Amino acid sequence: MEKVVLVTGANSGIGLALCERLLTEDSQLLLCLACRNMKRAEDARSALLTSHINAHIDLLHLDVGSVQSVLAAAQELKARYNRIDFLYLNAGIMPNPQVDVKALFKGLFSRNVINMFATAEGLLTQQDRLNSDGLQEVFATNLFGHFLLHRGHSAQKWDGTLQLLQGLFSSVICPGLVMTNLTYGILPSFFWTLIMPIMWLIRIFTNTFTLTPYNGAEALHWLFVQNSESLDPRAKYHSLTSGLGKNYTQPQQMDIDEQMSEILYSKLLELEKVVRKKQSEGNVDK
Repeated sequence: MEKVVLVTGANSGIGLALCERLLTEDSQLLLCLACRNMKRAEDARSALLTSHINAHIDLLHLDVGSVQSVLAAAQELKARYNRIDFLYLNAGIMPNPQVDVKALFKGLFSRNVINMFATAEGLLTQQDRLNSDGLQEVFATNLFGHFLLHRGHSAQKWDGTLQLLQGLFSSVICPGLVMTNLTYGILPSFFWTLIMPIMWLIRIFTNTFTLTPYNGAEALHWLFVQNSESLDPRAKYHSLTSGLGKNYTQPQQMDIDEQMSEILYSKLLELEKVVRKKQSEGNVDK
């Protein structure tokens, strides 16, 4: 039986690199690219089919920053597939990122240079805003939209009540520092030309500089071939690349505040009820 795999934000960067790696690992899987821009999704599908001629690749329109789009996509998924084996919540945004150039050059010549690039602490800012649903755009896209999608595809209505299916496993990954279109858009191209040799040199001293989308997808690919029941739900799985270019995955325990996690989950459930009610009322008005 073929595995069904859904990847959000699959048309470029780590998402597209992951799709390529998954098809190389298992050419028989059914791969669904869930993307906001369907033209780019079509291009990604064509690129994948060039190297994997017989691959089974579906497309799904999904804007995780829109409640209406997420709920519609969840219904479409239920209609198409009787199950989803792997759900990769990869899509994300960083709107209007700005770099503190003074802090950048100061950090380049300090002992903090590795940490600066690895975390962007004190280096990057972004301009968030409200979306059409009245939610902060970054929160809606990077967190809440994926929460709704996960809830939507993993739930069924029995006797009029919503119940979660059993047997779900969830893992968190960190791709490391990866250069993608999003990253390259932060600074003018000549800046990257100047500092890229420095970044490749720094990678000799730190394994978090994965740099390429292929390397950044290492932990995502690694999880695909693992026994889900053996994974640690409290661990974050890091994509790492050695100075010699060897890719590997390493778990690191997350500092989890259980009480805070429960509160967050409860708040998300409450918010889900609110947005679903608004969507229902909007549909009735139409």
